[in-house]
Amino acid sequence: MNYIRSLLPIASIAVLPALSACGELPPERAPLSEQALAAVTASAGAPTQELAREVDDLFALEGLGETRAFIIMHDGEIAAERYGAGYGPDTRMVSWSMAKTISAIMIGMLVSDGRLSMDQSAPIELWQRPGDPRGEITLRQLLQMRSGLRHTEAGDPPYESSEVRMLFLDGRDDMARWAKEQPLEAEPGAKFEYSSNTSVILADIAARALSNSDEPDARRDAVATYLQARLFGPLGMDSMAPEFDASGTLIGGSLIHGTARDWAKLGEFLRRKGSAPGGEQLVPSRWVDAMITSSPRSPHYGLQTWLNRPLEDAEAEHPLFPDRAPHSMYSLIGHMGQYVIVSPEQRLTVVRLGHSNREERIAMLQQLADVMELYPVR
Repeated sequence: MNYIRSLLPIASIAVLPALSACGELPPERAPLSEQALAAVTASAGAPTQELAREVDDLFALEGLGETRAFIIMHDGEIAAERYGAGYGPDTRMVSWSMAKTISAIMIGMLVSDGRLSMDQSAPIELWQRPGDPRGEITLRQLLQMRSGLRHTEAGDPPYESSEVRMLFLDGRDDMARWAKEQPLEAEPGAKFEYSSNTSVILADIAARALSNSDEPDARRDAVATYLQARLFGPLGMDSMAPEFDASGTLIGGSLIHGTARDWAKLGEFLRRKGSAPGGEQLVPSRWVDAMITSSPRSPHYGLQTWLNRPLEDAEAEHPLFPDRAPHSMYSLIGHMGQYVIVSPEQRLTVVRLGHSNREERIAMLQQLADVMELYPVR
């Protein structure tokens, strides 16, 4: 028996050339650059070399698109941070649809303040006329993207989509009015339909709750002041720059700008269940719980926030990766590959900002999963 055991290492060495010829050995990787190693901090919380390699792949591998900024925070500390050429810690990055989650936080604060109610008819005057079925739409249904309004996010050709028409064509000067005027195509609450128009309606509701005015400057100032005082200021998110349309409505589904570090602060705020770093509760923890609870019509969506829950159709394309990360994970997601991912069970917040088309995003998400798998679930 000892003789057989002594032969095993020799046999293993002998088959190496054959394995190599069959292409079964992994290719030798180039040494990590100083830039790759410098991206990892002393608070990595994972093996330094492995983390540096996975982060480097996110920037270097072909087919993932362009990563412009990446931050991973573990236990509240920056574990890794890196930027693409021409970008840095002070570069403001566009949110695209990540803005939707900020809109949900603002609505949660107004609900907590007693200015809005979740399950009553949404406070939209246009819908309150006798016989208008849109009067049955609740604030909760708007937040869960199940209003039933005819809002088609993607169109063919693109200029036929509700989002493009609202942002750039006939709705651009008063986006909320255009979005509110659309008819129902389904019973309120009956189906999930992702819609940037819906998020602008929510921003309009917030503006009216805060200003009770149709004057653009008053609406703009009321929302900007509220966000700064109640969210951005307490979190130290000093770079945040929200955009408003000509009517003074926050473009709350698409256009809020901020640095990667400030987006990471927002993710950490959510991971802490709505509290500031010093412990001040900025929004009730139960509101964050509601944001990350599946709606009745979409297991992968809560209140203006994407969830890592499996879909009933296992073959359907998922915006995240429930097969490779805890189902408690959730994310802000923006057009062309903007992500703030929060994984409470791994004590992680991950920010990836850049530019990836659909195919590149699918591959890039798997690389993000590779990074996150370095951190155990606890």
